[in-house]
Amino acid sequence: MADALDVYRRKRDFARTPEPAGAVAGGDGERRFVVQRHRASRLHYDLRFEMDGVLVSWAVPKGPTLDPSVRRLAMHVEDHPVEYLHFEGVIPSGEYGGGDVIVWDTGTWEPVHTDDPGAAVRDGELHAEVHGQKLRGRLVLVRRGEGEEWMLLHKHDEHAVDGWDPEEHPRSVLSGRTNDEVLADPDRLWRSDAPADRASVSLLPEPLPDEAIDELGALGKEGTWEVFGRTLKVTNLDKVLFPAPPDGQGPPVTKRELLAYTARIAPYALPYLEGRPLNMHRYPNGADAQGFWHKQRPAHAPEWLRCWENPDADEGETTAYVVPDEPAALVWVANFGALEWHPWTSRAESPHEPTYALADLDPGERTGWDDLLTLARLHRTALEHLGVTGRPKVTGRRGIQIWIPVVPGYIFDDTRAWVEKLSRTVGKVVPELVSWKWEVKQRKGLARLDYTQNAINKTLVAPYSPRPSAGAPVSVPIEWDELDDPDLRPDRWTIRTVLDRLAEHGDPFRVLLGSAQELPEIT
Repeated sequence: MADALDVYRRKRDFARTPEPAGAVAGGDGERRFVVQRHRASRLHYDLRFEMDGVLVSWAVPKGPTLDPSVRRLAMHVEDHPVEYLHFEGVIPSGEYGGGDVIVWDTGTWEPVHTDDPGAAVRDGELHAEVHGQKLRGRLVLVRRGEGEEWMLLHKHDEHAVDGWDPEEHPRSVLSGRTNDEVLADPDRLWRSDAPADRASVSLLPEPLPDEAIDELGALGKEGTWEVFGRTLKVTNLDKVLFPAPPDGQGPPVTKRELLAYTARIAPYALPYLEGRPLNMHRYPNGADAQGFWHKQRPAHAPEWLRCWENPDADEGETTAYVVPDEPAALVWVANFGALEWHPWTSRAESPHEPTYALADLDPGERTGWDDLLTLARLHRTALEHLGVTGRPKVTGRRGIQIWIPVVPGYIFDDTRAWVEKLSRTVGKVVPELVSWKWEVKQRKGLARLDYTQNAINKTLVAPYSPRPSAGAPVSVPIEWDELDDPDLRPDRWTIRTVLDRLAEHGDPFRVLLGSAQELPEIT
């Protein structure tokens, strides 16, 4: 039998959207209402009243107001679950209503002139006395004609305010955040039923408890380590894998320290690795020795370590890849001697469809760091002009990469052609900095804007992966405005410092996980 939320559920893929699936609730207790400021294809406000176990909803393009002289268009939309009262976050691009959402106002309400507000809605006129933090007093909704178009107004009462504009009150009443702040940090939600010091809740997987790191530290040169619910045999824990930092500030980095870092960073790095075949750059004798690529999942790998068998593998090619789908898998990879982690930019279930378009800014001998920053800023400007979401990442070595999330359906030829057009447009602005030659010698020391990485099994180093250099530098996502930081360097952060950065600033790449988009035409 159909229920009031069937239309709501049909429009959403709950494997992708963080919105609640919900169920029709009981009708006891105070009636609540919520107004959400929602930046989807267009900015609007969603006004929702709790009645008959659901939130009866209207989309108000210009938002509700306390000004009694103003009439607002309000479009009646599908009922939402009661759990939506406290929904604040980012609906992924490509999903219904994709965009960022804050709880702009919430409180209780009472129906006026009726004991059956559901019937009043069906009859086309609802009077509601609202008790919110921003909205107070009498709101009236009146249907216009036979469709879903309604009119919203505020009565002339003691709460009316002439000229009152909702856009002058942009912050969430739950978290205090603006839409921009939610978009920049969608990995947190606000628990209104929790004390203030515990109300902000991370959506990231739980980090490894300190006790597990202590257990690793207590082991001898080898042993078994319980980590993320898995038992790993760890070996050669005191072997030096990275030379001491070049500035002499600190000792060399041992395998024990690498494993501890990997366990701590795994919950942050996993969203960019899970579901993807992994190319492992192994240095079992440390970064000072010759490394090699290892792609084949070894026969001795534990059964729980996910494997993807490549149906397109020719004779002599890799037939089975490690797919790190849980934090312990990444710790296993590090224990296997992989100092660098290079996930595919497509997922195992759709290996020919990239999920990111990638721009790789590679300096030359004559192009300094300041020149590379100039090129990155020009990419920033171009993407802003196109309305495309992307984020930069320092590589931990010399360069900068820009990751641009795309909707399913593109093939690598599409993303490669688009990034080539983007980069060539940028290159025309500063032709004295850029070479399009393939051979390094032919570039004559100029930078290369490399679009050729947009190809199957062409991989760029993962966010938060170490690099095999002295001091164990890390490839770190940054915000666009950090390109203007005079202290920025491609190898600024190491496995000893990047966790403090994450604790203070969060993960700038997190926004990419909900921002898959179509690539606009570049003319």
